[in-house]
Amino acid sequence: MDTSSDSNVSNLALEINDLVVEYRTYEGVVHALNGMNIQVETGKTLGLVGETGAGKTTTGLSVLRLVPDPPGIILCGKIKLNGEDILAKTEKEMQKIRGKVVSMIFQDPMTSLNPVMTVEEQIAEVIEHHESITKEQSIKKAREMLELVGIAGTRGNEYPHQFSGGMKQRVVIAIALACSPSLLIADEPTTALDVTIQAQVLEMMKNLREKYKTSMLMITHDLGIVAEICDMVSIVYAGRVVEHGTLEDIFDNTRHPYTEGLFNSLPNLADRKTKLKPIKGLMPDPSNLPAGCPFHPRCGYVLDICNKEKPQKIYRTDKHYTECHLYSSKSMVEGKVIGR
Repeated sequence: MDTSSDSNVSNLALEINDLVVEYRTYEGVVHALNGMNIQVETGKTLGLVGETGAGKTTTGLSVLRLVPDPPGIILCGKIKLNGEDILAKTEKEMQKIRGKVVSMIFQDPMTSLNPVMTVEEQIAEVIEHHESITKEQSIKKAREMLELVGIAGTRGNEYPHQFSGGMKQRVVIAIALACSPSLLIADEPTTALDVTIQAQVLEMMKNLREKYKTSMLMITHDLGIVAEICDMVSIVYAGRVVEHGTLEDIFDNTRHPYTEGLFNSLPNLADRKTKLKPIKGLMPDPSNLPAGCPFHPRCGYVLDICNKEKPQKIYRTDKHYTECHLYSSKSMVEGKVIGR
């Protein structure tokens, strides 16, 4: 079922189709992405949600063509950024795109900054690379960016070790937004922060997104962050999107058993006596994925067909689909459907 129109395609900041990425090591081939499909609409935020090892970070790195090679290789698929084919670009062309058209906030701010450069020099470096301005002008703009993310510009001549974890993350965000990219990829941007600082950083990112009209790909495992900042949600498992829809679709009309499992793993604040229901088992080994549906060894609704055939996309609405045999016509007739 193809639900995209020409007008919709032209309104996409990012489009990834059937992306396959492998890491070829001495121990074997790691199948990181196995037909990844995502779309980020212009000015919107897509949440990419899943457990560690699902392929979320590899997806972000693929957009910037930063998958480590070797051992990583983009085997096939398409990545379009504002309609342009990223995989057809040369490395020189990509250097002009990174930081200017698309930027990434990496997972750990502690290791994302150069310890022997001042923070203003690190912000200015990006600005100088993409804009024809003097060193003094770039430093001035760098200090303005610090002010924008809530840090006094006068602290620009300090080094990363003089900043707290939350302030380092703000510096990383300032670097990412310095040249007003049209797409921002945020890889677990609040993982290393305490809850109070996490809320401040998320609020700041929402405000900056509105100020710059930036599209965003939010990579996270935290459904609370998704509810706070995302417009659309893609649930990822074993390198594929197994359920996709609007925020309301995913939260109020959950269809895939894996998505249901993620919600059941959350504490119930209304009834603190309720026990958590963790998903049994572990993520499959990406170098030895199970046949059929990769989730079937952990699924409480498993059918005979699940370990034989990969499920197809089944659409509930034009924006909400799931890859699950439970929603084939036969299963629907038998009433084998889920709902929280």
